[in-house]
Amino acid sequence: MSAPAHRVLLIVGGGIAAYKSLDLARRLRARGVEVRAILTKNGAEFVTPLSLSTLTGNPVGRDLFSLTEESEIGHIRLAREADCIVVAPATADFLARMAQGRADDLATACILAASRAPLVAPAMNPMMWLNEATRANVALLKSRGVGVIEPDAGDMACGEEGVGRLADLDEIESRVMAELRRSRRLSGFDALVTSGPTRERLDSVRYVSNGSSGLQGYEIAHALAGASARTRLVSGPVSLSPPAGVETTSVTTAQEMLDACLTPPVPRVAVCAAAVSDWRPRDFVAGKMEKSAGLSLEMEQTPDILARLSEGRAGRPELVVGFAVEDGIGAAGVRRAREKLTAKGCDWILLNDISAAGSDENEVVLVSGDGEEVWGRGSKRDVAARLVDRVGGYFGV
Repeated sequence: MSAPAHRVLLIVGGGIAAYKSLDLARRLRARGVEVRAILTKNGAEFVTPLSLSTLTGNPVGRDLFSLTEESEIGHIRLAREADCIVVAPATADFLARMAQGRADDLATACILAASRAPLVAPAMNPMMWLNEATRANVALLKSRGVGVIEPDAGDMACGEEGVGRLADLDEIESRVMAELRRSRRLSGFDALVTSGPTRERLDSVRYVSNGSSGLQGYEIAHALAGASARTRLVSGPVSLSPPAGVETTSVTTAQEMLDACLTPPVPRVAVCAAAVSDWRPRDFVAGKMEKSAGLSLEMEQTPDILARLSEGRAGRPELVVGFAVEDGIGAAGVRRAREKLTAKGCDWILLNDISAAGSDENEVVLVSGDGEEVWGRGSKRDVAARLVDRVGGYFGV
């Protein structure tokens, strides 16, 4: 059976530019894309449900609490089945409600329930677009991974001139199709990601650990799942919620993490982003150790998860990616990362600066057998997206 068509969920907001959404739906269908649409209450003041239904070939969602619509195209299914959600036009009010995390109508509920960040194509009066509140909302949405198709400059329906016109449909169509290609890029791939710290018990209340929020690994798992990879996340103790669409296994110790990583199936790509404790006490003390000014502990090394996943070729992931945290990513850091690449037997090392620990940003150099790629500083979400793009290129997809 052939793979199902790409699916787009088109959300039509209120505004005179709403009529252009009809042409966008027609264009996408001409490309073989299945389009479902949600017409907001304000959007229905400008286009009719019948017009949108005729051009999409599907029922149009309108009411979050309609029993008929919920039984036929429930908001969870609408959100999860879509390879891309695009809001066109996106009004200032709709952007504000997205930024606030509102879910009081079908459109916003679908966006919150989606496993992928949407694309938005704003259209509004130029002064509304330039308003400080709108700029703050747009910046916040971008930080959450929402793709913003910037509006064009020109004459407005209200008679004013400036930036606020809906972007050209060629641009919107191009961005949607690019997102659809990304959304299926790793379809059929099994992926494994480790994240967070591990903890090795000294006694019943104390442990040895590395500092890690787990955010980078969680963003990588989210990006892999967003490219349709069947993604498993093995996570140490963190305060993050598991990414949608990702099979998550929670562990505590390095041995537990290794055991989970070796559970079938063997992934095609494994990304070891966890901050694994390198040492554990040789002996565990039941209860609580008494305080001692001269306490001495005998330690032993924990399993080397990256090296184990990189062993041999039979049963080995086709691509194994490790991380190296160094105090600086200059020549000395690159040299140590390359030494780690050789010692562990993995394919790539992502060298990052220790100063990024606990931050939402990362500064990365990709070290491989082909040399080094300086990625520079960016959000951990951006690093994850770039890594997934690089993985797709490695496999030629």
